[in-house]
Amino acid sequence: MKEIEAFVDSVYQNVGGNKKEIQELKDEMKGHLLEAVHELKLEGKSEQEAIEISIERFGGEKEMRSIVGQLFKAQRTFAKWVLYTALTFLLISFIGYGILIPLERNQQNESYQFSSQILDSLGNTITEQAKTDIQKIVQENENITGVTISDVEVTNYGNETFYTTVSEEPEYSFREKPIFNHFITYRADGTGNENWDVMVESKGYVETAYTALFLSVCIYWVLFAIWAIINAYHHRRLNAGWVIAFALLNVVGYLFFRFIGKGIKNETN
Repeated sequence: MKEIEAFVDSVYQNVGGNKKEIQELKDEMKGHLLEAVHELKLEGKSEQEAIEISIERFGGEKEMRSIVGQLFKAQRTFAKWVLYTALTFLLISFIGYGILIPLERNQQNESYQFSSQILDSLGNTITEQAKTDIQKIVQENENITGVTISDVEVTNYGNETFYTTVSEEPEYSFREKPIFNHFITYRADGTGNENWDVMVESKGYVETAYTALFLSVCIYWVLFAIWAIINAYHHRRLNAGWVIAFALLNVVGYLFFRFIGKGIKNETN
């Protein structure tokens, strides 16, 4: 029936998207209309009357075109939002990791510099001036939280020399009260000689970097898998196998779906 085909074509006239998906939806709408026409003809209506009544009951050309257009627009917008959000989290993870890891390395180098500076200022005993200088270093540097100095004992075994601390209790320590923070850990770096072992305690960021990277990648992974599932559904090729592939392989699974799985016939759930 040409009137039915013309109506269906007009409804999907300005709808963009996957051609195969649109054709399947058009065929489905045409099938419902033809079925309604058939039922009305059995009730005694003429073919033309049955066609007009079926189209009117379906909502009319203008209203249906608006509904279909809005539906496709909403689907595309949601899919794009999911994909863009996934890529944003992936980008955030790499940016955060790229910022925090160099910060951690700089902090480690700074701790070694301070420990070497303190070690060079020490003689055979820890003077009051040395203690004052240590306290000043800790108080003036935001990332430095404490300094511990332990007495060292030198032991020779053959051609090898070993340096061990004399006691578990340090010879001297000064520590500012650390600020409790879930996102900051504390690390100790230092150096020593035949007399002293100097350890500088500072704020660490490496665990924060790894945690942020892990969480961001997890969020990206889930969102990308959701986007891939939506995409596969729109292509009428979604099944349990592809869902598992997207969940486990992520972008690799989607590339397989797009470029390798084209020739594989899939049954739609």
